[in-house]
Amino acid sequence: MTIRYPNGKKFNQTGNEMTILQKKQENGSYANRGRTLEEDLNATNLYYRERKIAVVHKKPTPIQIVQVDYPKRSAAVIKEAYFKIASTTDYNGVYKGKYIDFEAKETQNTSSFPLKNFHQHQITHMEEVMNQGGICFVILRFTRNNEVYFLEAKHLLSFWERMLGGGRKSITKKEIEQTGHLIPLGFQPRIDYIKILDTLY
Repeated sequence: MTIRYPNGKKFNQTGNEMTILQKKQENGSYANRGRTLEEDLNATNLYYRERKIAVVHKKPTPIQIVQVDYPKRSAAVIKEAYFKIASTTDYNGVYKGKYIDFEAKETQNTSSFPLKNFHQHQITHMEEVMNQGGICFVILRFTRNNEVYFLEAKHLLSFWERMLGGGRKSITKKEIEQTGHLIPLGFQPRIDYIKILDTLY
């Protein structure tokens, strides 16, 4: 199936990064091996909702279908589609009366996180959320180390501005360790990012 962005450009996955929709976690603890960051966050958010801790959902990505084949009457195969609009961030919801909004990304790199994993429209969206008093952050997974970090959007924006000014095109792992927060991995919930929210807000 071919999927295109609103500008008509084909959607292709390249580089060292892993998207949470396309690739499986390769290393880590036996309990989490093979799961994507998306799967772990969806399970975590379900845990929060069932226990009335928070209401957080994955945002659907609107797609315009333009070509469909019908190999038989009972089945349809989508051959070509477009993203209707540029996506913002992956998740949003409410926790203790506050709006929360966050993006989730994975990388196979072990020493840095490539900023090319983010897009300008996502950065702009995060700025807009913060300007309205919302809580905005990113959850970053180093898949080979099986480490997950909570990074406030204000820090991501600082690294983004540095890149635009001609600086590094990635965030070093040491910088993430210094400005972010390591999220202990568990069973229920798998990625307890609410604990980090409680310490910060």
